[in-house]
Amino acid sequence: MKLVEALNILKSPAPAGVRTTEVGLACGFTPAHLELFLAAHLRQIEPNDRPVIRSGLYGDCLGNVERLALAPPEAAAVIVEWSDLDPRLGLRHLGGWGVATLADILETAAGRASQLAEVIVRVSANVPLALCLPTLPLPPVAYQPPHVSGAFDLRLSELAASLAARVAEAPGVRVVKTERLAELSPHGERLDVRTELSSGFPYRLAHASAVAELLAKLIRPSVPMKGIITDLDDTLWLGIVGDVGTDAIAWDLDHHAQAHGLYQQMLGSLAESGVLIAVASKNDPRVVDEAFRRTDLLLKRDRIFPMEVGWNAKSEAVGRILRAWNIGAESVVFVDDSPMELAEVAAAHPDLLCIPFARNDESATYALIVRLRELFGKNSVSGEDALRLESLRRSAELFGGPGSQAPPPEQFLEQVGAEIVIDGAKNPPDPRALELINKTNQFNLNGRRYSAGEWLAHLRNPDTFLMILSYKDKFGSLGTIAVLTGRVTRGEVVVDQWVMSCRAFSRRIEYRCLEAILERTKADRVELDYQATPKNGPLRDFLTGILGSPPSVRCPLTSDQFRAQCPPLYHHVLGTDSWLIREPA
Repeated sequence: MKLVEALNILKSPAPAGVRTTEVGLACGFTPAHLELFLAAHLRQIEPNDRPVIRSGLYGDCLGNVERLALAPPEAAAVIVEWSDLDPRLGLRHLGGWGVATLADILETAAGRASQLAEVIVRVSANVPLALCLPTLPLPPVAYQPPHVSGAFDLRLSELAASLAARVAEAPGVRVVKTERLAELSPHGERLDVRTELSSGFPYRLAHASAVAELLAKLIRPSVPMKGIITDLDDTLWLGIVGDVGTDAIAWDLDHHAQAHGLYQQMLGSLAESGVLIAVASKNDPRVVDEAFRRTDLLLKRDRIFPMEVGWNAKSEAVGRILRAWNIGAESVVFVDDSPMELAEVAAAHPDLLCIPFARNDESATYALIVRLRELFGKNSVSGEDALRLESLRRSAELFGGPGSQAPPPEQFLEQVGAEIVIDGAKNPPDPRALELINKTNQFNLNGRRYSAGEWLAHLRNPDTFLMILSYKDKFGSLGTIAVLTGRVTRGEVVVDQWVMSCRAFSRRIEYRCLEAILERTKADRVELDYQATPKNGPLRDFLTGILGSPPSVRCPLTSDQFRAQCPPLYHHVLGTDSWLIREPA
């Protein structure tokens, strides 16, 4: 991004209802144009936000991080350069570069790195932090020539890596990947000696933009996509299995098919982190079944659901997969080596992201693998992710086939042994709650999304409550499947957001959510902050069934209305005092 582009972004008219968000910037140098680039990149990611950047004092990186906790912004960027570990590693201090000073510099840098790690972890409990570690070249402090990595330089690099590894374990810290920064900003084109000496701003403009871009992506991370639908022949493996046979398809170096093996390896990795994998292939089902009996496949058959194999149009197969998963096409990627198949599927499902598999271009295949990690990557993998695929399989078996939402028989619900656990603890925050709110579309009260900082601020408010529901029955666990949050003030209960996973449909869990709110608050009436969205039809239909008419904005619901329409509930409900909602004194 050029400086003029950043200025134009920030000068562009704000849409109606724009929200002002405060973002901290903690560093030891004069932030100058970095502030502008950071605001512009944040605005580019989220046009409905007007970011206001709050920086600190020159030369006090550690103190600037500590002061973030005094008046917590929604999020903050922290940049640590070499001079923040010891001023002698910068250009604006003349403390000596003699051989005798090297040991002292290392000792000072180690102590400051330890202090920074402790403060960053502590502050991140209340302020989500995006961290960028030293990006500038070390000055020629040591006695070796510039092309030699001496022990002094390597130990400093070790200190920085150790600092990064320590703070990256904290849930509230995300660290800029140095390799990605190197792709955007070559190492030799980062330092501006003139502006560093004249004003204390050490970055060239292009480097400032690159650093700001990556920090903005950490502060405003994209929501990961949910599923991949892949072709088989000349995509998952090399060869047409119906022509060459199951023994002749390949995905290894010996058969010049390693790119296919890498693709399988990536799909297997994504499946382990909870990404849904399905197959849409024009093929003989018996031949495909035989192929998946090969023990050397890197993507195992049990990682795939559903497997749509036949001779009809692929757009039809994709439609059945989307119904089985019960998610929107905008959250799904389709990969195929045939431009014609990609075009046919894209025409039928325009919201689907269709990506070609270039079977004769290994570099393009590697770029595809990297892109898949970018589209589906997440900051952590939880036990909930491992449950997703199996719960979809069970739902398809129990409730009448892929995508079916027909209510199961009453006797089945009574005998399934359903158990619900309701947790109301706000601290420490459960990361699954925010993840579910930000990725759920269908059963979603209003479509509102929260940044990590907004969510922490919401939970810190003593008037707010949080209910997190997890579910299991005799067929297994679905994990966390519903989140409801709101406020209790002056005897009035307002539900600000309510989401439920599509995996929980047809189990009457939505009724249990409302029952729990009404019982625990002893309220005769709750107000639901409902807003229609293009995708929350299932929630709208549920509320219409209770109210007898379509819900309105700020929808009121009385206890009598709910109990008149609530069917029998057979769940065994467990919980602790943490989910009891009490009005603040």
